[in-house]
Amino acid sequence: MNHGNPMSRLALRFCAWSEKWFPDAWVFSVSAVLIVCVAALAIGATPAATARAFGDGAWSLIPFTMQVCYVLIGGHVVALSPPVARLIERLAARPQTGPGAVGLVAMTCMALSLLHWALGFVAAGLLVRALARRPDLPMDYRAASAAGYLGLGAVWALGLSSTAAQFQANAASMSKELLAITGVIPFTQTIFLWQSLAMTVVIVAMSWFVAVRSAPQAAQAQTAAQLGIDVSLPAPAESRALRPGERAEHSIVLNLLLAALGAAWLWDEFAARGFVAAIANLNTYNFLFLVVGLLLQGTPRRFLDAVTHSVPATAGIMIQFPLYAGIAMVLTAAKAPDGATIAGHLSDFFAGIATRESFPVVIGLYSATLGFFVPSGGGKWLIEAPYVMQAANDLRVHLGWGVMIYNAAEALPNLINPLFMLPLLGIVKLKVRDIVGYTFMQFIVHLPVVLLLLWALGLTLDYIPPQMPPGLTP
Repeated sequence: MNHGNPMSRLALRFCAWSEKWFPDAWVFSVSAVLIVCVAALAIGATPAATARAFGDGAWSLIPFTMQVCYVLIGGHVVALSPPVARLIERLAARPQTGPGAVGLVAMTCMALSLLHWALGFVAAGLLVRALARRPDLPMDYRAASAAGYLGLGAVWALGLSSTAAQFQANAASMSKELLAITGVIPFTQTIFLWQSLAMTVVIVAMSWFVAVRSAPQAAQAQTAAQLGIDVSLPAPAESRALRPGERAEHSIVLNLLLAALGAAWLWDEFAARGFVAAIANLNTYNFLFLVVGLLLQGTPRRFLDAVTHSVPATAGIMIQFPLYAGIAMVLTAAKAPDGATIAGHLSDFFAGIATRESFPVVIGLYSATLGFFVPSGGGKWLIEAPYVMQAANDLRVHLGWGVMIYNAAEALPNLINPLFMLPLLGIVKLKVRDIVGYTFMQFIVHLPVVLLLLWALGLTLDYIPPQMPPGLTP
């Protein structure tokens, strides 16, 4: 039996260890709360001040929490629509070789994830299953499924649905304490910097190359059939006469009218603010995908079924984000008698060990390491932003590039941490151990290249002090 190369075997052992010993992400979140509270007490904050900060912060970011949930819902609704399903079937007919099919999955996933992270992995999972239905294509099902994870594992945070970039572009999403540190940072200073775009191109090309080169050839490929995975399409539901009360659910009229109303608002919003400024608003971004989802799903019944399918995936966001918000408040508002905070101590620490030139590498390594224990792009930014961005100010690092350092480094642990693999694995019906060998190979290539890009491109940017919109004060 072919056990793969030594790196693949190491990745499989690592995954077996993590599946046995890693607790649920909720346990990590609660542990982080306790650690931060103990740290607050250690610097001199009183128990009452620490508890007050946590309780005040827990519900301070409910709008942002709901916005992130709608990012996930909107991506599912679009990806599960009949027109997208037909497009996926047409794409699946194109590759002629197994590695070529893996490369198609990788590129499709990453391209869609730059638009919407949930759309990327849902569409990629459906594309993998469609490719696996071709009896003439000797595609390794595990390698293709791993390629379908590259959106979340490599580039999603560099695209339009970047939680950190969206968060920093919206003053209403931020606490007053963080707003005073960073100001509002528009997309033009984060994901639309030419440096960010150049980094994205390099990472996409590198990820595609590794995915194709690591995919087994026909003789070694393990197809879905060999793995015992059923990828057949579900049988069509039996038609029956609709009850009078059900007819409206299966008519396109309501969806069209509601979508037209939403489209009119979007037209006015883009005309008034411009595309870049408008799409940087999470409400506008989510509204756009819901309107598109209404049109693509066609009928209210299909739209609601797609929403129902997506909602369970938001459970972790709903229950964990209040903990992260509470942590952020303890970091910034639980003060010692001398006025010191944990965020202040941490910013002093990073400012002390880093220089302006080494800041990207130091923070990149730190953020990637923390991502193993706090596997949430948005939640982790709430924790890191106060002290990381203060350190960026102290060292006069471009603040938008500080966000992009986080974005690029935050994706690295996703290539190993099983948490975000689970939604994709639910679609392709595999286990973490089946794909983590391939994602681990991506990780060991990505780590040095991403850190090099962050360092080199960061040298081309000058510091810009925090910017407040007219009439807004922190």
